Amino acid sequence: MKVPPDVESWLNLSLINGLGDESIRKLLIAFGSPTEILSADTYQLERFVKKQVAYNINRGADKSKVDAALKWLEDSSNFIITLADHDYPKLLLNIADPPPLLYLKGQRKLLNAPALAIVGSRNATPQGIANAGAFAEAASNAGFCIVSGMAQGIDTAAHQGGLRGISASIAVVGTGLDIVYPARNRELAHLLAKDGALISEFPLGMPALGRNFPRRNRIISGISLGCLVVEATLHSGSLITAKQALEQGRDVMAIPGSIHSPLSKGCHTLIKQGAKLIENIQDILDELNCQPVLAHGNINVTIDFSESQENSILLPHLGYDVTDIDTICTRSGLTVEAVSSMLLTLELDGIVASLPGGRYQRIR
Repeated sequence: MKVPPDVESWLNLSLINGLGDESIRKLLIAFGSPTEILSADTYQLERFVKKQVAYNINRGADKSKVDAALKWLEDSSNFIITLADHDYPKLLLNIADPPPLLYLKGQRKLLNAPALAIVGSRNATPQGIANAGAFAEAASNAGFCIVSGMAQGIDTAAHQGGLRGISASIAVVGTGLDIVYPARNRELAHLLAKDGALISEFPLGMPALGRNFPRRNRIISGISLGCLVVEATLHSGSLITAKQALEQGRDVMAIPGSIHSPLSKGCHTLIKQGAKLIENIQDILDELNCQPVLAHGNINVTIDFSESQENSILLPHLGYDVTDIDTICTRSGLTVEAVSSMLLTLELDGIVASLPGGRYQRIR
C-alpha cells in the first residue's frame, strides 16, 4: 500500500531527534504543514526551536526508523492518524496537548465512537475484575467503546468485557505498536487488533518505559466521554487518569468497595471529591446523559451479581471483604471442616474466590 506523501512528511517530522510535541504544534501554526516545516531553512526554524533542533530538522529523521514505519504501514490493518486526518479523535483535539500523530492497529472507525474509559489496579481483587468485565460488557452493549491501557488486572478485564459487547474496545498503550506489553496480553492484543483497536503516540520500537505510561493516560481519558475507576489505591496510576479526565472536562465515576480494602481507598477519595458513585450501568448512562443504543433487539443494561445459592447458611457470614477461615468459623459457629466444605462448593459455583494465605472473598 502506497503511503500518501503528507503522511510520510508527518512521519518524518515526528521522528526528528529532540523535537517534542509542543514544538511540533508551534511549528505547524507557524508554517502550516509538515512539508513546509521540513523545507524551511535553519534561520526560519530557529525562531521557534533551539538551534540544535533546527539543525536536526534540516538533517532529517533517522532513515532506518522512517523505513521501518513505512514497512509497518504496508499491513492493511496499520495506520498513522495525524492531526490533519478526518479520523483523528475529535475529543482529543480539545485537550491541552494532543499528540501530533497516532499509530493505530485495527479498526480506525472506532476513534470517534462514543467511548468510556475504564481503569483500575493491576493487582485487582476477584471482585474488582468481575466488576470491570461486567460493567465494560454492559457499557459496550449500551453503545460505548471501552478504552483502557491493556495493563494486567482491571484494564485487561475491561478490554475483555468491551470485546464481548457490541461496541468493542480500544487499548492505548505506552510502547510502540510493534511491542506487546505486558507480554502475557499477547492474545488480547491480537483480539483488539482484529475486532477493536490499539493506539499509541510512541514510535515503533519504543520499549516499556515508566515515564511513558502516565503520559499515555491523558489519551485514555481524552478520547472518552467519561472515566470509570473500578479499584485503585491512593497512589494508583488510575488516579492520574482520573485527574487528567477532570482537567479535560470529562465525567469521573468510581465504584465503591470495602472500607478495609486498600484497593478501595482511591475510589473512595474520588467519590469524596465529587466523582459519581456507580452501582449499576444506569448510573453511568445517567451521568453521561446517554440512553442505551439498542442492538440485536435487546441488551442488558443492569449488572446482576445475585448469587445462585441464596439459602446457603454460610453466605450471611461471608462478606465482600477478604476474610480468613477462622473468622468465618467464629461468625457462623460452624466447624472448620464444615466451613471448608461449603467454601469449596461456593468456589466451584463462582460465588467465592480463594486467595493466598487461606483467605476468601465473596465475589457474587
